[in-house]
Amino acid sequence: MKKNLEQENFEILRKIQNEPEFSQRQLAESLGFSLGKLNYCLQELKRKGLVKIENFGRKKEKLNYLRYIITPKGISLRTKLTLNFMKRKFAEYEELKKELERKRD
Repeated sequence: MKKNLEQENFEILRKIQNEPEFSQRQLAESLGFSLGKLNYCLQELKRKGLVKIENFGRKKEKLNYLRYIITPKGISLRTKLTLNFMKRKFAEYEELKKELERKRD
């Protein structure tokens, strides 16, 4: 089943919120995205003001790392997407329930 952009954005925002220290590679693997696809999606979320991408160094002898932070606008969108997801799932449940009732009759 192909995911739509709204669902992918929701999953990225949720994953960033739950795993703020994940690297881009870890995020991509956990979401089942290619690294290129995740990078593109993150740049789009940044462009829309939903995510901030910050550089920070863990140790002097190591390279800098990126950290992803959901902006207030991103949190608002994630909440909206969560509500839409719940409405769709509830409607699917109601349809299945009606279908089962029709089959019993």
